[in-house]
Amino acid sequence: MSEHTILYVEDNEYNRKIVRQLLSRSACKLLEAADGETGVALAQQHLPDLILMDVQLPKMSGLDATKLLTTEEPTRHIPIIVITSYALSGDREKAIQAGASSYLAKPYSPSELLAMVKQFLPGL
Repeated sequence: MSEHTILYVEDNEYNRKIVRQLLSRSACKLLEAADGETGVALAQQHLPDLILMDVQLPKMSGLDATKLLTTEEPTRHIPIIVITSYALSGDREKAIQAGASSYLAKPYSPSELLAMVKQFLPGL
């Protein structure tokens, strides 16, 4: 089985550590970015199999980064799960309008995130 690459764009180191630990037991290579601009650059450079995108990010918001990545080649095919602690009414719609494939509100359980990742990366 080939290794999947997941890009996690999240400015909070604690949240990145949780996902790093969660995915450490899977056949995944995890790339990390702490701001939206770096996330877009890494996505364009590495073409990951899946992107986990926080909304509140420095330099470029997660929604803006998602819009950019889902409208340009060669990243438009990459599924993006938008993750946010700002689960206000309308946020899910904003994420989907930006091009997100799915949406997850913080706080979430690790098993919930892993189940969502497996929907996009079968056989993980």
